[in-house]
Amino acid sequence: MAEIVNLRQARKQRERKRAEAKAQENRAAYGLTKPQKAKAGSERAKLLATLEGARLDKPGRGEGEP
Repeated sequence: MAEIVNLRQARKQRERKRAEAKAQENRAAYGLTKPQKAKAGSERAKLLATLEGARLDKPGRGEGEP
Protein backbone atom coordinates (compact mmCIF):
# COMPACT_ATOMS: atom_id res chain seq x y z
CA MET A 1 0.00 0.00 0.00
CA ALA A 2 1.19 3.52 -0.73
CA GLU A 3 2.14 5.89 2.04
CA ILE A 4 -0.23 8.82 2.53
CA VAL A 5 1.57 12.16 2.36
CA ASN A 6 0.22 15.47 3.61
CA LEU A 7 1.20 17.84 0.80
CA ARG A 8 1.08 20.93 3.01
CA GLN A 9 3.54 19.40 5.47
CA ALA A 10 5.77 18.13 2.67
CA ARG A 11 5.86 21.61 1.11
CA LYS A 12 6.72 23.24 4.44
CA GLN A 13 9.45 20.69 5.11
CA ARG A 14 10.95 21.31 1.65
CA GLU A 15 10.91 25.07 2.26
CA ARG A 16 12.61 24.61 5.64
CA LYS A 17 15.39 22.60 3.99
CA ARG A 18 15.86 25.33 1.36
CA ALA A 19 15.91 28.04 4.03
CA GLU A 20 18.50 26.11 6.05
CA ALA A 21 20.70 25.67 2.97
CA LYS A 22 20.46 29.40 2.22
CA ALA A 23 21.27 30.22 5.84
CA GLN A 24 24.33 27.97 5.68
CA GLU A 25 25.54 29.76 2.54
CA ASN A 26 25.00 33.15 4.18
CA ARG A 27 26.89 32.07 7.30
CA ALA A 28 29.81 31.07 5.12
CA ALA A 29 29.71 34.26 3.04
CA TYR A 30 28.96 36.89 5.65
CA GLY A 31 30.47 35.31 8.75
CA LEU A 32 34.04 36.21 7.82
CA THR A 33 36.27 38.84 9.36
CA LYS A 34 37.52 41.73 7.26
CA PRO A 35 41.02 40.24 6.71
CA GLN A 36 39.47 36.89 5.73
CA LYS A 37 37.21 38.64 3.20
CA ALA A 38 40.18 40.56 1.77
CA LYS A 39 42.22 37.37 1.42
CA ALA A 40 39.35 35.51 -0.25
CA GLY A 41 38.81 38.44 -2.64
CA SER A 42 42.46 38.60 -3.64
CA GLU A 43 42.58 34.82 -4.15
CA ARG A 44 39.48 35.03 -6.35
CA ALA A 45 40.96 37.88 -8.39
CA LYS A 46 44.20 35.95 -8.89
CA LEU A 47 42.28 32.84 -9.98
CA LEU A 48 40.16 34.82 -12.45
CA ALA A 49 43.26 36.51 -13.89
CA THR A 50 44.93 33.13 -14.34
CA LEU A 51 41.87 31.70 -16.06
CA GLU A 52 41.52 34.74 -18.32
CA GLY A 53 45.19 34.49 -19.31
CA ALA A 54 44.76 30.85 -20.29
CA ARG A 55 41.82 31.50 -22.65
CA LEU A 56 42.28 30.23 -26.16
CA ASP A 57 39.71 32.47 -27.81
CA LYS A 58 39.56 36.02 -26.52
CA PRO A 59 36.08 37.54 -26.34
CA GLY A 60 35.47 40.47 -28.71
CA ARG A 61 37.78 39.27 -31.44
CA GLY A 62 36.37 38.72 -34.91
CA GLU A 63 37.18 35.90 -37.27
CA GLY A 64 39.79 37.72 -39.36
CA GLU A 65 41.58 39.57 -36.57
CA PRO A 66 44.88 38.29 -35.14
